[in-house]
Amino acid sequence: MKAHDGMYIDGQWRPAAAPESIEVVNPVDEQVLGRVPAGTAEDVDAAVRAARAALPAWAATAPAERAARLAALRDVLASRKEEIAETVTSELGSPLKFSQNVHAAVPIAVAGSYAELAATYVFEEKVGNSTVHHEPVGVVGAITPWNYPLHQIVAKVAPALAAGCTVVLKPAEDTPLVAQLFAEAVHEAGVPAGVFNLVTGLGPVAGQALAEHPDVDLVSFTGSTAVGRRIGATAGAAVKKVALELGGKSANVILPSADLARAVNVGVANVMSNSGQTCSAWTRMLVHREQYAEAVELAAAAAAKYGDRIGPVVNAKQQARVRGYIEKGVAEGARLVTGGPEAPREQGYFVSPTVFADVTPDMTIAQEEIFGPVLSILPYEDEEDALRIANGTVYGLAGAVWAGDEEEAVAFARRLETGQVDINGGRFNPLAPFGGYKQSGVGRELGAHGLTEYLQTKSLQF
Repeated sequence: MKAHDGMYIDGQWRPAAAPESIEVVNPVDEQVLGRVPAGTAEDVDAAVRAARAALPAWAATAPAERAARLAALRDVLASRKEEIAETVTSELGSPLKFSQNVHAAVPIAVAGSYAELAATYVFEEKVGNSTVHHEPVGVVGAITPWNYPLHQIVAKVAPALAAGCTVVLKPAEDTPLVAQLFAEAVHEAGVPAGVFNLVTGLGPVAGQALAEHPDVDLVSFTGSTAVGRRIGATAGAAVKKVALELGGKSANVILPSADLARAVNVGVANVMSNSGQTCSAWTRMLVHREQYAEAVELAAAAAAKYGDRIGPVVNAKQQARVRGYIEKGVAEGARLVTGGPEAPREQGYFVSPTVFADVTPDMTIAQEEIFGPVLSILPYEDEEDALRIANGTVYGLAGAVWAGDEEEAVAFARRLETGQVDINGGRFNPLAPFGGYKQSGVGRELGAHGLTEYLQTKSLQF
């Protein structure tokens, strides 16, 4: 895909307010792919004004028509699936097969799910002597990350449009090309001018301007907990809604009755997927002490098989961050089983698949989000000890529980302080709510719960 040199505002590509641009770099070979405009507060203001002007008509559009536009958007995305995959691979570095099966396919499925929800959701209901109307919040400022660049866009934009909101999107500066492709798809799908707007730019400039803009009614942000706190504080001062999907340090709890080999192999695959750049990755594997040595051996063998099969991390800064965490793990006394901080290739932002054993719950690598292909294996004495370790972080985004009996796994999962738990390798469900407890966020994405984030209620009493 060729980069646009303008912003998509009010249904057309228009020049940016300033000449500065952002280089888009391929993390595999460190070559510049293209350049996109570095948006300013002036660009954000123009986009918000367009969204505000388009809001009354879009909010008044029948849900069936909004559903039709989303269905058209799904179809356009599906027709450009290969281009989406190739674009994500070029700017994120993920292997092409993974880009095809996840980065392209999942957003198409999510867009389709919201086309169906927009057509069937009950926007008006009777409650006693009242009629309750579910109305759009208004103008949405969506700020998305680079790790699942199109999925995160669709997970915000599709429910917002289904609800009758208008949107200004500020995508991550590392992966803006697929965001521009999405804007093209929105245009081709016949979404009215101003309903969706795109401003590329840096987070501290364009992102901050969007979060602070007085005419934005809701800020939806996915990214680090540190930035989420600042956005939450800004929104709170303005008394506006926020939806925050933040960091995670998820536990993969393998109970003694589980199929150990399967649980370990799936757990390693989960961490190595997308080069470890997944907020919900199960980066802490908890194993009963009696099975610990075997689990470590299985995990080392599974991780070693990945080698060249995983892509790089997104940029040099992220590579240095992940390697720094690996060095810290060694310094704090964890045992390096496979991998390490040394770069496996001379070129590209690659990190070796890494497994640590003899990790204690208080170590940095067991407490902080690394966002790379790094797994920590922790032993536990009994279920209460496992529960204490699993819940012993500031995060609560996701996790997994394995047991020979499903009821046993469910009973343990119900005690976890986390928003989503996979039971014995449960499959991803685009209709299930996704979001965190504690410092992993506020609100939910996906399915009907994701739609309600973009609605407000009005009751009429009779």
